Amino acid sequence: MRTTSAAARRTIAATEIRRRGFSAVDKALKRGPVHVLKDNEPVYVIVAEDQFRELSDRYRKSCISRIRRSLKDVKAGRVRRVTAQTLIDELGLDA
Repeated sequence: MRTTSAAARRTIAATEIRRRGFSAVDKALKRGPVHVLKDNEPVYVIVAEDQFRELSDRYRKSCISRIRRSLKDVKAGRVRRVTAQTLIDELGLDA
């Protein structure tokens, strides 16, 4: 396992996990998420269950908060109705 200085993240090669199983990441997980490399590129992140629950809970709360703010905007009349194409054009996106 190695740590990259730029992102200070714990990494392990997928081949190492295949060879040793999840015992290869158990110790590292105690210090935070572990990035799994395939062909020397990060492809997965393994997190402990408690970290996953915390992230999921924060995400859910964030979504609910955004919905509540949006509903307040609708109620206060701070919205305008346009087509999806108009929005795509205004944002300069390709459809």
